[in-house]
Amino acid sequence: MPLPAPIARVLSWRPGARPAGASPPAHASARPRLPPDLARKVRRIEIATKRLVDQGVAGEYHAVFKGRGVEFAEVRPYQPGDDVRSIDWNVTARMGEPYVKKYVEERDLTVFLAVDVSGSQSFGSRAIVKRDLAAEVAALLAFAAVRNGDRVGAALLTDGMELFVPPRRRRNHVLRIVREVLIRPAGGGTDLGAALGQVVSALSRRSVLFLISDFLSDPFPRQLQAAAARHDLVVIEIVDPRDAELPAAAPVPLRDAETGRVALVDGARLAAEHGARRREERMRLRRELRKLGCDHLVLRTDRPYLGPLVAFFEARRRRLTR
Repeated sequence: MPLPAPIARVLSWRPGARPAGASPPAHASARPRLPPDLARKVRRIEIATKRLVDQGVAGEYHAVFKGRGVEFAEVRPYQPGDDVRSIDWNVTARMGEPYVKKYVEERDLTVFLAVDVSGSQSFGSRAIVKRDLAAEVAALLAFAAVRNGDRVGAALLTDGMELFVPPRRRRNHVLRIVREVLIRPAGGGTDLGAALGQVVSALSRRSVLFLISDFLSDPFPRQLQAAAARHDLVVIEIVDPRDAELPAAAPVPLRDAETGRVALVDGARLAAEHGARRREERMRLRRELRKLGCDHLVLRTDRPYLGPLVAFFEARRRRLTR
């Protein structure tokens, strides 16, 4: 029996997934009370990510994501070490001593998190499933943004835009985003191209747009190009080691997390073919992002994410200050 493509989605199934095409429950737009285990997970993510923000991530974020420019604040007497290019010669002539212009950064920045919550995100072969990792990274970025006075919004993506959360500056708003990422029913197909197109249409102002997904979908260069043209696009790819691996064993029944279809898979025959196809898909994504000049960060479920995230901040800062 042929295996639905991509094969990696088959490995992402868990009981309770909503079949593709099924309508969300009638109460999905309301904010249900969180089950105790999910409430504890949200609280754990809040505590962990806020600690990281306090330990310096907010400063790293501030250094690499700039606002719209600088604006004049005031003039003050010249002090040793001030840049002579900032001297206000008109005030200096009137006052008889040197004065300099002082500027402050005009942030006015919007950060928008476009998070894939399709069925494949419910899979994880190591310590964390991909959806939980996406929620933690989204929370860390959102808390860092709010700490710096920036607005944060989000959209949840499957085969379309499931939910749009308008940008706000409040801590409770960040917690709402984390809750929505975790509580949205896992299931349905993936069409990141269509979903990203809806996000770009919905955003009325230029933003730092984080696209968070495992990218187990067909390429969508046109939508990526449109997003990169209007926004500062940062792609965060969530990878699990099993995404590119099938068990090289006798035939086993596997169920596709996004379509609900079941297939009998001969891992011994298809493992190498599947791994090669998945590597090619990832290479195509990298080539497209390189061509567009977009930042691309890979985070894995089997490794801590803070090191790669800080390294990404440092690399971006070096590039922007050349």
